[in-house]
Amino acid sequence: MTTVLKTEASPPRPGTDLAGRLQRFSWNFTDTFVVARRNLIRYVRLPQLLVFSTIQPIMFVLLFAYVFGGAITVPGNIDYINYLIPGIMIQTVLFGASQTTVGLAEDLSQGMIDRFRSLPMARSAVLAGRTLADSIRNVFVVLLMVGVGYLIGFSFQNGLPAAIAAILIVVAFGHAFSWISAFLGLITKDPEAAQVAGFVWIFPLVFASSAFVPVETMPDWLQAFAEVQPISRTINAARYLTLGDAAPGASMTDVWLTLVWMAGIMAVFVPLSIWQYRRST
Repeated sequence: MTTVLKTEASPPRPGTDLAGRLQRFSWNFTDTFVVARRNLIRYVRLPQLLVFSTIQPIMFVLLFAYVFGGAITVPGNIDYINYLIPGIMIQTVLFGASQTTVGLAEDLSQGMIDRFRSLPMARSAVLAGRTLADSIRNVFVVLLMVGVGYLIGFSFQNGLPAAIAAILIVVAFGHAFSWISAFLGLITKDPEAAQVAGFVWIFPLVFASSAFVPVETMPDWLQAFAEVQPISRTINAARYLTLGDAAPGASMTDVWLTLVWMAGIMAVFVPLSIWQYRRST
C-alpha cells in the first residue's frame, strides 16, 4: 500500500516582467514593515529601552546648556541653546543608530537571523525593517529633544516648513548611518562586542564636529577634518534650516552636501549590508 503525502504548493515566484517586478517590490515592502513592527513591539514590551535611550540626550542638553554654555562663545548674535539643539539632534540619532548594531548582533547570536533566512522573505527586509524601526524611534526622541529645548529657550527661527525639513534631514541622516551600524552588527555578531563597535567610531566623529563648538576654535589639523566631515555638514544643514541666515558658518550648500553624503552612504552600505547578511551564519 502506497501512502501519498500531500504538500501545499509554494507560492509562484514573481516573473521578470513589469507586473512581476511590481509584485516583488510589494512583497519586499510588506516584509520590511512586518520586521519593523516586530522590532517596534519590543520597545512596547521593554519600555526601559526607550526610556534609557531618551535620558542620555536630555542629560547632554542640560549639561551643555547650563554647565558649558556660559563658557562657549558662538559667532553671531544667537543664543547658545539655539546653536546647540541642532547638534544634539544629530548626536541623538547617531547614538540611536548604534542600537542597530547591538540589535542585529543579538539576533545573530540567538539564531533569529538563521530563522529569518529560512523563511520565504526578502533578504533586504530584515535589515530594512530594523533600520526603519530604529528611525521611527529616532523621530520620537528628536521630537522629545525639541520639546526639552523649547522649555529652556530654544526656538525655530526660520518658519515651520524649514523646521519640518530640519527634523526630516536629521532623521534621514540617522537612517543612513543605521545601515553602517547594520553592517557592523553583522560582522561583530557578539552583542557585547557590538555595543562597543557601534559606539566607539561615532563618539569621536560627533565631538570632532560643529555640534557643540565652532570648528574655528579647534586646532588647524582638526579643523580641516571637522569642516568637511559628514556630521558637521549635516549639523550645519540642520542649523541653517533652524536659524536661517543667522546660523554661523552654515548655508544652503550644507543641505545639498548632506543629501549627497546620505546618498553615498546608502549606495555603499545598503548592498554591503545585504551581502554580509546573506553570508552570515
